[in-house]
Amino acid sequence: MSTKDSEALEQQRQRRNRINRMKTGIIVTITVWMLVSLLAIILLTVQVARLSSHVKRLEKAGQTTVSQNIPDSENVQAADTESSGQETQKSAYDKVVTGIDSGDNMAKEGDAHKVYLTFDGGPDENTDKILDVLDKYGVKATFFVVGDDSKDMQEVYKRIVKDGHTLGMHSFSNKYSTIYASTEAFEQDFDKISSYLKDVTGVNSLYYRFPGGSSNEISNVNMAEFVRVLNEKGITYFDWNVSAGDTSSDYTVDDVVTNVTEGVKRYKTSVVLLHDGDDKSTTVEALEPLIQKLQQMKAEILPIDENTKVIQYIKADSVE
Repeated sequence: MSTKDSEALEQQRQRRNRINRMKTGIIVTITVWMLVSLLAIILLTVQVARLSSHVKRLEKAGQTTVSQNIPDSENVQAADTESSGQETQKSAYDKVVTGIDSGDNMAKEGDAHKVYLTFDGGPDENTDKILDVLDKYGVKATFFVVGDDSKDMQEVYKRIVKDGHTLGMHSFSNKYSTIYASTEAFEQDFDKISSYLKDVTGVNSLYYRFPGGSSNEISNVNMAEFVRVLNEKGITYFDWNVSAGDTSSDYTVDDVVTNVTEGVKRYKTSVVLLHDGDDKSTTVEALEPLIQKLQQMKAEILPIDENTKVIQYIKADSVE
């Protein structure tokens, strides 16, 4: 074999080696890229799953702890749609307010539990269904109602009183931008719901719940100004320290029962926030198993009255 042929063969061998090295490099690069991509996908999937689970827990249980020392911006969570097609506003409804009470209300093992079931936003068709369940179990509750001058709903107001429940006020219009526009607007709305309930039922309602709670960020006016109005009128307002979580769009019967019973375990006195709007059929469905569970816990279920421990974010007696 000539020298020229030998050189040609050597060049071919070197080319083959270079091509093989290039192929190997490409294969290794692709393999490494695929492994890194797969690992990144797995990590992202796990992270998304964790975040989704966390969001669902917050939405359903509303179990963010609120301290009295935390600014109001931490006390408002989700949007709350006002009744009768009124505008959407921020609300504290989905909060379980665990820092609202003094230490003497925290339950210890063996303590008795007093439970006050309160329903916001009625009356409506579901209110009658709730009253039927309460009557079945001989349980009395509290209804913080809004204004509805229809004849059917006037009968519901009357039934609340006739059945021995406490009739509370939740504003007349339930329209936040109107109620909280000024002290004068708040007082006008209050006078309207107070007079209306007196005319319909003969009862002077003595209890009030602020739409969105007293810790809301809806109002441009300091909420203490509205508390002062209620103090001057001799009205006691109530917030809540246990939430059923029934403002979530996908809450279940089990959510309501679990949220309430777990909250009740923490307190000697629990004021429980529930709702009786047209879209609260799940709350109606949850009421019977909830009452059964509370009775199994030996909890005393009561309507709000002058002997009820007052649950308030802004202490009324601190407002001069």
